[in-house]
Amino acid sequence: MALLLNAQNLSKSYGANPLFRDLSINVSEGDRLGLIGPNGSGKSTLLEILAGQREADAGDVALRKNTRLRYVSQESRFAPGETVRQVIRRALDMAALAADEARALEAETLGRAGFRDFGQEAAALSGGWRKRLALAEALVAQPDILLLDEPTNHLDLAGIEWLEKLLQTASFACVVVSHDRYFLENVATGMAELNRVYPDGLLRVSGNYSTFLEMKSEFLAAQAKHQEALENRVRVELEWLRRGPKARATKAKARVDHARELIVELADLNARTRKATADIDFSASDRKTKRLIEIDHASYGFASGLLFDRLSFVLTAGARIGLVGPNGSGKTTLLRLLRGEIAPLTGEIRRAPSLRIVYFDQNRPLDPDLTLRQALASGSDSVVYQGRTIHVVSWATRFLFSSEQLNQPVSRLSGGERARVLIANLMLEPADILLLDEPTNDLDIPTLEILEESLVEFPGALVLVTHDRYLLDRVSTAVLGLDGEGSAEVFADYSQWETWRAERQKSKSKPAAATVSSPKAASTTPKKKLSYLDSREFSTMESRIEEAEQTLAAARARLEDPEVTRDPQRLADSVHQIEQAQSALDALLVRWLEFEEKIG
Repeated sequence: MALLLNAQNLSKSYGANPLFRDLSINVSEGDRLGLIGPNGSGKSTLLEILAGQREADAGDVALRKNTRLRYVSQESRFAPGETVRQVIRRALDMAALAADEARALEAETLGRAGFRDFGQEAAALSGGWRKRLALAEALVAQPDILLLDEPTNHLDLAGIEWLEKLLQTASFACVVVSHDRYFLENVATGMAELNRVYPDGLLRVSGNYSTFLEMKSEFLAAQAKHQEALENRVRVELEWLRRGPKARATKAKARVDHARELIVELADLNARTRKATADIDFSASDRKTKRLIEIDHASYGFASGLLFDRLSFVLTAGARIGLVGPNGSGKTTLLRLLRGEIAPLTGEIRRAPSLRIVYFDQNRPLDPDLTLRQALASGSDSVVYQGRTIHVVSWATRFLFSSEQLNQPVSRLSGGERARVLIANLMLEPADILLLDEPTNDLDIPTLEILEESLVEFPGALVLVTHDRYLLDRVSTAVLGLDGEGSAEVFADYSQWETWRAERQKSKSKPAAATVSSPKAASTTPKKKLSYLDSREFSTMESRIEEAEQTLAAARARLEDPEVTRDPQRLADSVHQIEQAQSALDALLVRWLEFEEKIG
């Protein structure tokens, strides 16, 4: 595959802290590269450098001539008052596409992204729909390379699956920073980890996430053997250097120099392989009560409709409930009901006496003017955790913060670092129930694994809202699925919820299908109330509707052809044919309804 982007010997530091040094990475046609690494390793900074939005301290980035590159950052922001259509048209104007091609691409891209109302204000959209719009904005530019920084963070599970399918069939190359392990498993054709543990600061492997884990394990095992052998050689050389003066006088200079090189190499290897992991362990209360919260036929919704209706379930100690559903289906609302912030419209929620509930807010409500010390210990020099007093420096170290960071403002922390501060605060509160609303956003994979272990071992009850399917499968004992239309069901796991959702989507399409196929079920014999001409028209309605359906299906199939989507004129023609076929089918259905009214 032809090389599109080549970055060589990149270095970037902030103050005295180097993010990476002499880092090299390239992107070729067809690459779908997943980029992972610990928080603070420089993944977002690297993407910004590749996108030309940030300067490296050293090194070069070369882009093949006429290569179109687009970058989608973690946060999707749009100007107040700007509509969805205006965002896309602005991007199309920048891409300088022909008018017919631009109109076709606008409708196709927004339609595939799931948008129906193009006049909505972009800034007023939910986080997930803003992310979809940011992706659509990048896609209409028809990039050769797409750089995505944590694209799944604000997407619901349906949105993540949409993005997976989009990238799996894309003609462009992409580099995706993500900690969503199932997403990486399903999308990536190559993996790279940015980590000082590797000699070059980067380990790149061909294959998906599970392949990467196997290769990483083999590499680290080989490196550990090399480190052990090096330690033995250095020990021998040090013993040789410590011999008496008489022996030292006759030493060969070359051997002394070699010993020094080995010592430096070992020191570098030890520094790189020194592991630091967050120490996460939630505090449970001493409550003996088994039944903590009972929801009895509870309903809640708004003027636009019910989120869930007559919902009933019991939350007991040891239960770990994964809460899933599309954006706007009521997941956060249900957490607020469990906390007692709001009351159900109907039904009842009963809580055990003196119930202690700890809540993790996905919006990260930390005062940006606080220092890290104040955020971790409320300005004190220590915290009390599980009955023990711990100095704030030791407490900070448990969450991978250095003592030098304690006086820096919270506003300078990354998303993952802010998440660790909130988790540290939650750990200080003994809990009967943990309510966690998207706790995994911005956390790196090693921290996610530790969080998983802590949640599995937590003896109280847990209700978890997350888009991380791996975490759901690993932690939850049951899954409560909301569809946002009043239905809620309890499932054994996420895959069972997916099956239920797919069946419901099929059932929703049946009424429309029945309307179209109703001529087939009805007698083609003209009714007495129809005129002779109407009777003749009615008798051919079934075959005409079938033909219109087939024409529409064929037009849609042509639009899926990669050859068509790459040809602007053929793409515009295909979109026009779909519009014509849909109009013809709609006209036939309207005519059929007129006959139905005449027949009575």
